[in-house]
Amino acid sequence: MFATRTERNAGTALDLAWVRHTRVNPAALRQRAATLGTRRTVKKAWQTAWLLRAVSCLDLTTLAGDDTPGNVQRLCGKARRPVRPDILTALGLVDFPLTVGAVCVYHSRIPDALEALAGSRIPVAAVSTGFPAGQSAFATRIDEIRASVEAGASEIDIVVSREHVLRGDWRALYDEIRLMREACGPAHMKSILATGELGPPWHIAMASKVAMMAGSDFIKTSTGKEPVNATLPTGLVMTRCIRDYFERTGVRVGLKPAGGIGTAKQALDWLILVKEELGDAWLNAQLFRIGASSLLIDLERQLSHAATGRYAAKHHIPMG
Repeated sequence: MFATRTERNAGTALDLAWVRHTRVNPAALRQRAATLGTRRTVKKAWQTAWLLRAVSCLDLTTLAGDDTPGNVQRLCGKARRPVRPDILTALGLVDFPLTVGAVCVYHSRIPDALEALAGSRIPVAAVSTGFPAGQSAFATRIDEIRASVEAGASEIDIVVSREHVLRGDWRALYDEIRLMREACGPAHMKSILATGELGPPWHIAMASKVAMMAGSDFIKTSTGKEPVNATLPTGLVMTRCIRDYFERTGVRVGLKPAGGIGTAKQALDWLILVKEELGDAWLNAQLFRIGASSLLIDLERQLSHAATGRYAAKHHIPMG
């Protein structure tokens, strides 16, 4: 399972009428989100397949101040073989080509990740543009994107200026993301909206629309550093904007929830959300990613249980 994607979102002209026509019913949103994990259940062999799909859609991430070449190399080793071979063998998947969707690192760790992933076709994603706050000078943020692309990152996770959303300056937001899209060149761009800092859900919807019109290949919920990160109500808002954009343009934009998704049950809820709101075409690493690291431990434990009928101790399923 490889995440290479050829289709790009070229973007469109800014349609302020579409942005201003946005309507969101918060109560209905919360009710719909609360039923996602109860209306549809995934059992037995189907659950195993969904767990494997979740693994393949992971952006395995390390974004810590104490990152070193060694821990990036260990993370990349796990990205290459995210599930223990004996578990896959017990599931009858001896030659199953399972990898994660990408490895996501800071700019300074791009060479380490590229070296560790050489020959694997697993993309290296870099966070950029003053991650996580996006408060550095705009020219500096653009230079950072270009530097990461030149260093070999094939995906760039940019952060938007929350100020533009909070002030309703949609033209400024569009122009900013458009210039970042140009700086990304051949690299795919994921626009982090930092939804936990945008206020009401209609702000999230309006920002999602502008980000897609500006050429985002993915829209991403959060940096993982905010007090509130990925939530299902937020995901509903964003998936419906993605669906609307597809109906308007014929272009599929991807979704990446990040932050706060730490259990297999939560990952399955997100897969159910994507299936029900967007359809099977989005259920792959080309259009859906989960930004996480610790999540992989629980996914592998659940797969171990499916294979053996027992839960493995966490120290039997290390990250690297």
